[in-house]
Amino acid sequence: MAGPSILVIEDDPELRGILLRALDEHGFTPTGAGTGAEALTRVGDPAPDAVVIDIGLSDADGRDLCQTLRARGLGAPVLFLTARDAVVDRLAGFDAGGDDYVVKPFDLDELVARLHALLRRAGSDQAVEAGALRLDPIAHAASCGGETIPLTPTEFRLLGTLAGRPGEPVRRRDLVRAGWVHGAIVHDNSLDVYVARLRRKLRRLPGAPVIRTVHGVGYRLE
Repeated sequence: MAGPSILVIEDDPELRGILLRALDEHGFTPTGAGTGAEALTRVGDPAPDAVVIDIGLSDADGRDLCQTLRARGLGAPVLFLTARDAVVDRLAGFDAGGDDYVVKPFDLDELVARLHALLRRAGSDQAVEAGALRLDPIAHAASCGGETIPLTPTEFRLLGTLAGRPGEPVRRRDLVRAGWVHGAIVHDNSLDVYVARLRRKLRRLPGAPVIRTVHGVGYRLE
């Protein structure tokens, strides 16, 4: 039985080859793309189970590519490879729809562990309803009032955590634990960025609940 499919988008052919061999040895089914343009032709039906994207591609910014893939309906977890470790760069990666990141140079075992964690979390989402809002764990989408919006895996987990406790304040630390893999460096602004994105998406659904800020505590869905 083939392992989870991983699309590796990396323009350095040597590093791409190393990643493909390592992932294959760890039981994944990897394919590679050397440019953003090539990657766009490879993300089809079926979509990969996860995507690894180098932010510094030769023909595109990996974050822009991630946004394009999300706009095309990609719901699979996205792991960024980056040489940029500044807070602003990490926040930009999360805002672009990424779910985790590894800073170069990195340990292959860490990369594999993070992919396994992302896939476990993506596969463990449970169906949740909050009033008229319905969350689809298979499509990673939210629907209400006859409209449906796609969600990234991290958005789905955050909204699912809030929807699982409608009307109750959910502490920031609990949302961070639900949204990101263990060991990920997540700053306060990362959560705020995702909540802002979820608020914008929910406004597109007629009759959907809203996310309220509970000052000093976290957020609640009502």
